[in-house]
Amino acid sequence: MDAETIFAVAERSLYPAVLATLIEVQGHSYRKAGAVMLLMAHGKTVGSLSPGCLEEDLAYKAEEALAAGRYTIAEYNLRPEEDAVWGEEIGCGGTMRVLLEPVTDELRKALGEVVRFVREGLGGQLSRRLIGGRLAYEVRPLLPYGGRTSSHKIADAPFCESLHYPRERLLIFGAGEEALAVDQLARGVGFRTIIADWRPALCGASRFPSSETIVGDADAIAARIRVEKTNFVMLASHNLRRDREMYDRMVPLSPAYLGIVGSKARIDRLLEGEVPPSFVKAPIGLPIRAEGAAEIAVSVVAELIERRSRLRASFEGRVGAR
Repeated sequence: MDAETIFAVAERSLYPAVLATLIEVQGHSYRKAGAVMLLMAHGKTVGSLSPGCLEEDLAYKAEEALAAGRYTIAEYNLRPEEDAVWGEEIGCGGTMRVLLEPVTDELRKALGEVVRFVREGLGGQLSRRLIGGRLAYEVRPLLPYGGRTSSHKIADAPFCESLHYPRERLLIFGAGEEALAVDQLARGVGFRTIIADWRPALCGASRFPSSETIVGDADAIAARIRVEKTNFVMLASHNLRRDREMYDRMVPLSPAYLGIVGSKARIDRLLEGEVPPSFVKAPIGLPIRAEGAAEIAVSVVAELIERRSRLRASFEGRVGAR
């Protein structure tokens, strides 16, 4: 479950709760730094930081944090050669530091601001600073992938901070069986999907109830979508002429990723000998010998995740160098 969803639950919840944030990871870990989960006083949890091996201990420490009314940090050494308790029992091979903080009104307000920035398509940068032994919060808009954070300068270094991205848009051109399979998987891992096709019978809310749909030719679709450099595009209409028309309209916009479904021979015909830009992947997907719509979807979405992770890591490196 993504941070936006967990933050939204924390903002609305009337129960006492503790937000657990993975603030540091060394070596192997099930989740990366920045991952969050919510632990509520009545025992309910939202999200996870491990496959289930740490949650019981985190719940115990969360109760302590609630009773004390202040943050605490839980540390776990999962290296078997160094920790005879956690390392031998779990054996993941890394170390983790988890920030546990009661959800106060101030934190609830900050989490709500992050949610609003994310849903507005900006993303949010959440900074925590230690002032007088307590945490203070600041949220700023984030413009991802080669954009920049706001120009407001703060002299003191943050206790910790995290970047929260908007859901990247994935335009799927062609509303066939592959689009159905990719749409479902991509939304499950945090993409916001848009299905476009020239055939009304295939491209509608009854077929894609959770995604935006657009019916029209390449010009109409390109004009309505206004593809940006943070967007992902999949060409999967299986119509050579229409895929080429969409390709010609997408390439000048330089999206983060443009993948084309088809065999090497078909793609050679579509590209007509042109050398595609670096953001074009043809054929689309990881080379796992996928067969059928479901397997192709796994191949495609795995590649989308990899490309998204690479883009975010690049951006985070630039933010960290500021």
